[in-house]
Amino acid sequence: MKYDVRNKKSHRCTTPKITDPIKRILEEFKIRQNFSKLVIEECEKIDPFISKDEIKKRRNLTELTCFTIDPEDAKDFDDAVSIEKTENGGFLLGVHIADVDHYVNKNEHIDSQALSRGTSIYLPDRVIPMLPPKLSEDLCSLKPNENRLALTVMIKINEHGNIKGYGIFESVIRSKARLSYESAEELIYSNNKYTEISSAIKTMYELSRILDKKRLDRGYIDFDVPEVKISLDGNGKVLDIQKKMRLSSHVLIEEFMLLANQCVAEYITKKKIPMIYRIHETPDDLKVKDFALLAKTLDYRFDQNKSEDPKYIQRFLHRTNGKKHHALISEILLRCMQKAVYSTKNIGHFGLALKCYTHFTSPIRRYPDLIVHRILKNKFKNRIDNLPEIAGIASEREKIAVDIEREAIKLKQVEFMKNKVGDIFDGVISGVQPYGLFVELNDTLAEGLIHVSALKNDYYTFSEKQFALVGRRTKKRFHLGDSVKAQIVKVDSNKRLIDFILVQDKIA
Repeated sequence: MKYDVRNKKSHRCTTPKITDPIKRILEEFKIRQNFSKLVIEECEKIDPFISKDEIKKRRNLTELTCFTIDPEDAKDFDDAVSIEKTENGGFLLGVHIADVDHYVNKNEHIDSQALSRGTSIYLPDRVIPMLPPKLSEDLCSLKPNENRLALTVMIKINEHGNIKGYGIFESVIRSKARLSYESAEELIYSNNKYTEISSAIKTMYELSRILDKKRLDRGYIDFDVPEVKISLDGNGKVLDIQKKMRLSSHVLIEEFMLLANQCVAEYITKKKIPMIYRIHETPDDLKVKDFALLAKTLDYRFDQNKSEDPKYIQRFLHRTNGKKHHALISEILLRCMQKAVYSTKNIGHFGLALKCYTHFTSPIRRYPDLIVHRILKNKFKNRIDNLPEIAGIASEREKIAVDIEREAIKLKQVEFMKNKVGDIFDGVISGVQPYGLFVELNDTLAEGLIHVSALKNDYYTFSEKQFALVGRRTKKRFHLGDSVKAQIVKVDSNKRLIDFILVQDKIA
């Protein structure tokens, strides 16, 4: 098995004459940015006014202290959260999700376009939304200090993190604040003056820690693969690239959304109503066998016979945490996993260690969530036969979106390195092929190639068993996971390629 953790597609890309490089990527994947005239016309006809009759049909939660927590640059807000402490030391958690179906269901062109897109695509300098901006950024978005229609999951949780009951209902909410992850993080750890928001955030953090421990106890696999944050100026030029920090506020929202999705999946399943599940199969046996061999070369023992136990994988990753090859092992092991997909057949979610799971919390940006909303509202009676087709389309579009997002990040990483030719960086060998070594830089996670011809003083051959290039005369070995110093010698933005040479032959 030849481990190569880069995305191979970028090395065979075509380069049509398009001045906007991100648009070039979208063209490669045949992505349409603009919405059709019929979709725009339908949007213009949507009445933004929430009628008194509509409010009467719903539970009025406009006085509830709820708020959104999202990335600083977010434009669409799917979810708001609220919390109350109960007398017995437990919690009443509210997860309030934008009622997108109210606006989309009766508009067939908007709906069919949303299905064909399947998901929003989030790129460093733009978003290709699933829904037109009038809906995604305005009418459906849970903006602060504006009444919004929602579907609420109100969950009773005891002091140990166990669900004691929940209710799912249509509501009207009014978000009290729009927080970023960073501002929420400050509130979690600050001792500043008491406010309703700061008090709620601290209580949410208390609950999230309980839920996070419970999630780990059941076997949830946290691969902890690093991601990058790309800072751009007004013209789309890269100012800086840094590794993203995983904040307590990220974990908080992640826990609450997981819990709401669990409750909804359980509720619909108990009613024996056909639905779209989010499923994740057990790992691929052949890939796991190869991974066990790789782990051995890095001085770790991975028992492939236990690979169908998520708790075992979780413990294995925990043993590598803080050690030399942790990030690389996490990434390669993640690639041994099956891809999570949408399906009408519930086989459970291996990575989350759940028997039943769905997606409900992001209907602005994911079409399956919108369908789950309709099933909850009993609007899907006559279209149950369509569910397998919808699940297939959504899975396919999600995969394409992930590929596009990966290529766009790679493009910006390459652009950032363009004026750094000659500079030397610390990195790690992230891929080994007969034709050379792929090196991922430690700070920006940008990846490039050291061609085998650039390895001097010997003739190097590929050893599949050792995951290494080995010198024929010196027996010198360049192994997957080795730390190196690499110098940039060439950057090709069109092909999204970086060429390195090895600065020192001695492996760090």
